[in-house]
This record gives sequence, C-alpha cells and structure tokens, in this order.
Amino acid sequence: MRRLSRREFLRRAGIVGVTTCIAGKEFLGLMEAEAAVKPTLSVASGESPELLVRKAIDGLGGIKKFVKPGNIVVIKPNLAWARRPEQAANTNPEVISALIKLCKQAGAKRITVLDHSCDNTIAAFGVNGVRDAVKAGARLVAADKKFMFQGIKIPKGKLLKADECAKEILTADVFINVPIAKVHGSTLITAGMKNLMGTNWDRQAWHHSADLDQCIADYSTAVKPDLIVLDAVRILLTRGPKGPGQTKDVGQVIAGTDPVAIDSYAATLLGKDPHQVSHIKYAAALGLGQMDLKKVTLRRT
Repeated sequence: MRRLSRREFLRRAGIVGVTTCIAGKEFLGLMEAEAAVKPTLSVASGESPELLVRKAIDGLGGIKKFVKPGNIVVIKPNLAWARRPEQAANTNPEVISALIKLCKQAGAKRITVLDHSCDNTIAAFGVNGVRDAVKAGARLVAADKKFMFQGIKIPKGKLLKADECAKEILTADVFINVPIAKVHGSTLITAGMKNLMGTNWDRQAWHHSADLDQCIADYSTAVKPDLIVLDAVRILLTRGPKGPGQTKDVGQVIAGTDPVAIDSYAATLLGKDPHQVSHIKYAAALGLGQMDLKKVTLRRT
C-alpha cells in the first residue's frame, strides 16, 4: 500500500474543507489509522521463476499499478559477473524475462535492461543469461562509458553530497530494481540498495571512501526505484558477491517499494540480522524505510 501524505489522508477522510469541529477521540482514531499503515512485501513461493514474478507483483496490485501505457521503463538487474545462472552471482535471467513480459503487457513503450558490470561486459553478458532474457522484448545496455552518466545531487547524504547516475534511469518513467540476494565480503549482504552501485559510474570511489555502507545509504536517498523485485530463487551463501560458492534454492521472489524492508528481508534469507548490516541501519536512519520486519506486512502467495 502506498503511504499517504498527511494531507491526502485527511482529505480522503473528509477532513480537508470541513469547517465543523471533530471530537478529539474521532480525530485521534484517524491519526492512529494513519500510523497503522505499514509497508508491504509480497512474497511469492514455490513456482517457476516466471510465475513467481507475476504472483509477487500481483500481490502489490499488479504491474499496471506501476507501468502505464506508453511508459519508458528501465530494469536494473545484477549483471555484474561472468557467472552462469545456476551459480547465483547475477539476477536469474528467467526473472528478468518475466518482468520484461509483464511490462510489455502493461503497454510500455520501451524497455531497457541496464547494468554497469564489474567483469568485462562481453564476458559477463555472454554467460549470465541476460542476452536470452532480453529477447522477451527489451534492449540491453552496458553502461560502461562515462558519457552515459550524469551528475546528481544528494542533499540528504551524510557522506555523499553528489555523484553520478546512468542517464537512462534519470530519464525513465519507471525504474525497476531487480537484485539477487547474496552475501558480500565488504557489506555482509548485497540486495536492493547495494545493487544501485551498478547505476553509478565510479563505484571504486565508494570502496575507497570512509564508509562504503554510508555511501550506499546516501545514494539510495537520491536514486529511488519505483518497484523492487528481489530474486531469491537461488541465493549465494558464501564467497559473494562473485562466487563460485555455496548456493541455496529458496524458490522465492519478493516485490515491494520499501528498499529498507526488502533488504532486511534479504538479510534474513542469508542468515543475517538486518541490524548487522550497516547500510540497512543507515538507510533506516535516513528515513528510507522500515527495517523491523514485525512492522512490515508480509503478503505471502
């Protein structure tokens, strides 16, 4: 459920424009109802990756809630590594393909799958399955040239006050982040917020900064997906982010709009307490979302 602004909540409740007084208890009840609105994660389990994607997004109201006819859509999976799909170092190509199909069905004018890979692009894209995935109806963009990025301001950042982001994302109508859940040697886990490093030009600057996790949280205040679809079909439990390592078949896809809740859920799948993951804590402190999963509605399908 989309979080309502206070003004919109009052308007829907018939408050705005009403000049008569409302009893204190009634007004308090409305405020309590507003506070009770929780972020929702839609958790789909036990089907093929394509059906999992559809079920997860349907749990949020369906793809048409996010993608409108004529929209330009950018899908950002994790395509960083020259690893095969079964090694769980990149987003499952069947998840990417399923999302492309849904966006097409919703009437998207153009769909772009984009990443700034870590391994050589030709090597990575050649084995991780994305070239077959985009045959569902998208263009594939390797964001590996400096001119493809544009400067952005990060006014809420604690460490980062400015950076760069792929122009395709900045000009898109809809931005969908499609990470895979896996462990990471530097940040304990990588999921939605860390996946945004693939939208940035100079990721090494973050690694060489005073605090990589703070950079991740700061950047997330400025680059905000409209939808996050977390691939937990098969997750990487050791030697992340590249592997090869131990994998686990979880058989889930999780959809949501709260980046902190998504990453907190991913942490639990990887055997971590979200409070152990610094960029999750930092992002919660910056007001980006809810890290206490007891305060998140988990809609399981």
